[in-house]
Amino acid sequence: VQLQASGGGVVQPGESLTLSCVASGVISSANVMAWYRQGPGMKRVLVGSISTSGRTKYAERLKGRFTISRDLANNSMQLEMNDLKPEDTAVYYCELREPGQTPGVDDAWGQGTQVTVSS
Repeated sequence: VQLQASGGGVVQPGESLTLSCVASGVISSANVMAWYRQGPGMKRVLVGSISTSGRTKYAERLKGRFTISRDLANNSMQLEMNDLKPEDTAVYYCELREPGQTPGVDDAWGQGTQVTVSS
């Protein structure tokens, strides 16, 4: 499985941005896709995830501003980010995990896309 993330850029505080992640390869109908982010000098942390049934989970601090969705027909996932703040500046990574796979061990990761929020 290969993942391609895109959509990053430089925005001003309060603006919105939508990231996209497209998966290719052999993919099951029971996987979970997720977004992570890693700020400067920080550990990679979970932004949120979405199952093939559309069930979503979010980091508590991002609820209400970030929305994850996916298009099963195109094996893609989107991250809509609203009211962006400077602390949202990070490299955003997408992940796809099949049942039984261990996060960070045998799951698939995209290359990351940079989001910079600055006035």
